[in-house]
Amino acid sequence: MTIKLVALAFLGLMTGTAVAQQPKVTPLMSKDLPVSPGKEALMITVEHAPGGSNAIHRHNAQAFVYVLEGSVVMQLKDGQPVTLTPGQTFYEGPDDVHVVDRNASDTRPAKFLVLLIKDKGAPALMPAQ
Repeated sequence: MTIKLVALAFLGLMTGTAVAQQPKVTPLMSKDLPVSPGKEALMITVEHAPGGSNAIHRHNAQAFVYVLEGSVVMQLKDGQPVTLTPGQTFYEGPDDVHVVDRNASDTRPAKFLVLLIKDKGAPALMPAQ
């Protein structure tokens, strides 16, 4: 159930963005963390079409990103944009606002893995400004 809600939440953020530009979110795994009662791990992949991007958002979670294919530009509020390529990583803390999350290429797709450590049952993603 949690995995389906994550996919719906990501898609819900895409209002105002062309359908072809929406990221494809694939839930891979959700697991309670018995060592940290009330916490769960959620693993997803996010695929951006060429020129694709994600709306400004936050996770209220520890978010660990690992780029699998292509290149992506990531930027947190009050931070500098960084361009990441396969094998590179990115981190978002629970209080961070993700202001840029986009494919760096207009001709090639990009794909990254995200591991979220969050409160059990809490939304994985929320719109932010």
